Amino acid sequence: MTLSIALYQPDIAGNAGTILRLGACLGIDVEIIEPAGFDLTDKALRRAGMDYVAMARLVRHVDFAAFDAARRAAGRRMVLMTTKADGGYCDVAFRPDDVLLFGRESAGVPDAVHALADVRATIPMEAGARSLNLAVSAAMVAGEALRQLRWGGAA
Repeated sequence: MTLSIALYQPDIAGNAGTILRLGACLGIDVEIIEPAGFDLTDKALRRAGMDYVAMARLVRHVDFAAFDAARRAAGRRMVLMTTKADGGYCDVAFRPDDVLLFGRESAGVPDAVHALADVRATIPMEAGARSLNLAVSAAMVAGEALRQLRWGGAA
């Protein structure tokens, strides 16, 4: 099992395509928890992911229950990125089979999903800033996880 980025009901095809490209380039699986706010064969998804979409390892789940059952069966930890966490993502000791879960661009994840997370972390931002772009957030967190796991460990 390998590190993966999971997108909970993503709204924007361009973000999902960019994250698929990120996953292809870094060897990270991308899991999409449906329903998505766009057709997963949408031209915008392919445009953002360019020719990397064919290289990406995409796993689709028909809903959150199917995703959660699969990750529990595999014994994988769910690390939720949320604005409702006290600790920052750089303080998380990532594991090789973690699932990095990111919520919808428009609404995050529901409270029931939030409650099921094994770890909750945030990306610290300046006061008054609401959020970062989903693809930027995924890249930041995946980069830290890979730094810890593949590229030299803790600082």
